[in-house]
Amino acid sequence: MENILKYYEFSEFTKDQSDTFSGEIAYTALNDTHFLIFEKDKENYTLYVSKYSSRQEIGKKQPEILEELVQNYDKSVPAHRLALTQYFK
Repeated sequence: MENILKYYEFSEFTKDQSDTFSGEIAYTALNDTHFLIFEKDKENYTLYVSKYSSRQEIGKKQPEILEELVQNYDKSVPAHRLALTQYFK
C-alpha cells in the first residue's frame, strides 16, 4: 500500500476528528473540492471519493458528499486498482 499512497500523492495518515471515519485517513486532491480518501482500520483500507469546501476541512468536518468505492482495498485485485486509477485519467 505504501507505494500506491506515494505514487498518487496521498497525505500521511491522521486521526479523523469529524466522526465520519472509524480509523485514520489519508487523502489526495482531485481538484479544489473533490478528494480521494483512504481509511485505514487496522490492516484494512477503504477507498472513498468525497467533496469538501476546502482541503482544510478534511478530517475536521463531515464531507458534503461521501461515496464508498472499495472496501478492503487489495492492490492485486484489478477492479480495486481500476476504482482508484479511473480518477487520474
